[in-house]
Amino acid sequence: MENFYLFALMCILLIILPGPDTAIAMKNTVTVGRNRGLQTALGTCCALLIHTSAAVLGLSAIIVKSALLFSIFKYVGAIYLLYLGVKTLWSLKKTKEAVSQELNTKTQFMNTSCFKQGFLTNLLNPKVAVFFLTFLPQFVDAGSNTFLPFLIMGFTYTVLTAVWFFLYVLLINQISAFMKKPKTQTIIEGITGTILIGFGIKLALEKTHY
Repeated sequence: MENFYLFALMCILLIILPGPDTAIAMKNTVTVGRNRGLQTALGTCCALLIHTSAAVLGLSAIIVKSALLFSIFKYVGAIYLLYLGVKTLWSLKKTKEAVSQELNTKTQFMNTSCFKQGFLTNLLNPKVAVFFLTFLPQFVDAGSNTFLPFLIMGFTYTVLTAVWFFLYVLLINQISAFMKKPKTQTIIEGITGTILIGFGIKLALEKTHY
């Protein structure tokens, strides 16, 4: 394996870029608290471990090279992001109602598996599989066995992601007094819902090159 520290630096820069995983973690932290935000992050990291295993075993390569499998993954992921985005925007109606109605809304969110949201948002994104199959090989010696290097790099990426999301959720929670104001929460949920729908449309319309 070559340039591990450069790989770690590149991972950090890529991880902190806003994406659907970040949007889901922020929404759940603001809506139902720190623990739910951390559960969302845990779901994301578990999905990354599956992507790592797939890359190591060569399954990601099969998905990327198969137009049918890739398209299935892409459209299922896009539909899920659109679903989360529409659901978030739909909830704005409830946040504008009376306090008792807001409590019912919060109970509804509490009954939603934040872990599952984080897990599926990452797992159903085929771009993550493409990332693992295109980014990781750049740091492996040509002609060498990729099993151990891929395993190390995938685990490193997952650990760095976990650290980032842990700090991110804590930061959002620290300013929760401001973030949880009804007006602020409405704005955040509106932006988050729009972003998720945008990511879903972008993923669905993105051309695949083989």
